[in-house]
Amino acid sequence: MGKLIVSPSPHDENYTKTSNIMLNVIIALLPAWGAAMYLFGARVLTLTAVCIGSCIFFEYVCRTLMKRSNTIGDLSAVVTGLILAMNLPVTLPYWMAVVGSFVAIVIVKQLFGGLGQNFANPAITARIVLMVSFPSAMTNWVLPLNEKFDTVSAATPLVLNGMDSEKLAKIGQSIPDYKDLLLGNTGGCLGEVCALGLLIGGIYLVVRKIISLSAPLSFIGSVFLLSWISGDDPVYQILAGGLFLGAFFMATDYATTPITEKGKIVFGLGCGIITFVIRHFGSYPEGVSFSILLMNVLTPYIEQLTRTKVLGAKEAEKSEG
Repeated sequence: MGKLIVSPSPHDENYTKTSNIMLNVIIALLPAWGAAMYLFGARVLTLTAVCIGSCIFFEYVCRTLMKRSNTIGDLSAVVTGLILAMNLPVTLPYWMAVVGSFVAIVIVKQLFGGLGQNFANPAITARIVLMVSFPSAMTNWVLPLNEKFDTVSAATPLVLNGMDSEKLAKIGQSIPDYKDLLLGNTGGCLGEVCALGLLIGGIYLVVRKIISLSAPLSFIGSVFLLSWISGDDPVYQILAGGLFLGAFFMATDYATTPITEKGKIVFGLGCGIITFVIRHFGSYPEGVSFSILLMNVLTPYIEQLTRTKVLGAKEAEKSEG
């Protein structure tokens, strides 16, 4: 007979390494990234390389200066750099991309203790900092399949959707149709233009059981429902902008989103409501990044409210002072 081994939990040894999870996220982003490469040209490659390279560099230097174990092998810095690049316009100067990488890795991630300790998504925070610091450069959109980036500018689909026919005629552009939004024939960030590529990547992550559908479905579904109630085109609203990128790749971040399924649903609903409010009533045409960042801050409270109560356990009584 075999010996009875008594040991503390966890007992399941079939765990997934962080590097494997990150590798799957990289693979899932490749369809949308490849579409951006086709639509905007070789500068997508160099901008992505700058983001990834600087993220790896800052993580290595940070960990070395802090005398902590090196973590670049877990590929989390690569994922942060790739997602940051997907949140940038192709025309952004490289030095600004490096600034974004510094904010993401040094300030948001490493100063809070590294992977799993950061309270907010590093790439989203970096995008918002860049948007506030360099608004002109961060909103310099160009038309796809055009090499003259300095002369041919374009508005994003959400901006075009808010214009009347007179303004559209003045700038010589039209509102993209569903096909344009799916395939990427629009202006926008690298990760916003091709909804089909993002959807393929999201499905891949679900099939590989890297993410659950709770947060993405509640996020996308709430934007769809609220847009329909308000009289907006709900299909257009979910295909345009960075909704798919945010829902599948940033609202599912392990470190900054709730662990429980109920919590994920609440998180997604909150993101959807805030995104709709910003798009419909705010001055910004896009609200995905702001919504996820705000919900990141609320994640500890969501987890506390949606946690599963242990059977037979009693809540600790508050002592009267």
